[in-house]
Amino acid sequence: MATLILFNKPCGVICQFSPSGDKPTLRQFIDQPSVYPAGRLDTDSEGLVLLTDDGALQHQIANPRHKMAKTYWAQVDGAATDEALAPLRAGIDLGDFRALPAEVRIAEAPEWLWPRQPPIRVRQHIPTSWLVLTLREGKNRQVRRMTAAVGLPTLHLIRYSVGPWSIDGLPPGNHKSLIINDNFFSRARRRDS
Repeated sequence: MATLILFNKPCGVICQFSPSGDKPTLRQFIDQPSVYPAGRLDTDSEGLVLLTDDGALQHQIANPRHKMAKTYWAQVDGAATDEALAPLRAGIDLGDFRALPAEVRIAEAPEWLWPRQPPIRVRQHIPTSWLVLTLREGKNRQVRRMTAAVGLPTLHLIRYSVGPWSIDGLPPGNHKSLIINDNFFSRARRRDS
């Protein structure tokens, strides 16, 4: 059995427990010994961070080889079109690597959206759009780099889900703990076959 913590990380929180200047860290929100993040989320991004006390589970979640789906909601600067998003769906060259094809769609702002702190910059004559992107890899600042590469810089980024887990019903700054059976991933792999 492994403990898995689902944490809805607020903007500005660093994905580590050790102090880092004046920035808040996971320690201010999670007081449980021996858990570690299974993957990271940029300081200026928010949403789901998974933490576990089990190294094998951490590896299954974080290792890109397992291609666990990660879904993000991104508010971007500009009016998104299907034509502009086509390179993301095909896989886009980001210079140091080629991103795998992403599932991406234009959406309305989510109903569950909370006020962002600090608020994003708003430009009176420039529209914004919301995108829902699902990736099966997780390189550093990948969503931001992908949207910028197609001329739609990300203003607000929320990781909504990783694999079967999401922030649904989990307010920012809150977390919940689950107990995961040792054979969770072997059962999931058999279902996918």
